[in-house]
Amino acid sequence: MRGRLLDGAVAGAVGSVALDVVSYLDMVVRARPASSTPQASAGRLAGLADVDLGPEDQADNRRSGLGPLLGYGLGIAAGAAFAVLAGHRRLPTPLAVALLGGGVMAASDGSMTVLGVTDPRTWRRTDWVADLVPHLAYGMAAAATWNRLRPPR
Repeated sequence: MRGRLLDGAVAGAVGSVALDVVSYLDMVVRARPASSTPQASAGRLAGLADVDLGPEDQADNRRSGLGPLLGYGLGIAAGAAFAVLAGHRRLPTPLAVALLGGGVMAASDGSMTVLGVTDPRTWRRTDWVADLVPHLAYGMAAAATWNRLRPPR
């Protein structure tokens, strides 16, 4: 079980890198600014946990670091959770992509909605596409990594 969880975590880490690469490419192509939602989520979570991030200039820097780390933590944890679900088997790639990418998208968007950082009901079509495409990249990279790490049966 430990090896399987580690493989899932590795798949999640690879997926997280792919998500970031696609997001950064989108920023380059569309000349859009970075999203503030990861930092806002980190700030909300710190507030809920009653964690003092220091004076505002330091707190802003800490939120800037914590936001992406939360994303990596979610991506790695999702890969490990997928490993529990998948067991020892390779799953058909479309199914694995849907479970991994859709699961991470639901977890990240859901948690940001619960925290009051965003409201997907107000998103435009371009917002949904900008959210879906990187999560699809996460799912594809994580699924490919998972299937590559699973020994053939």
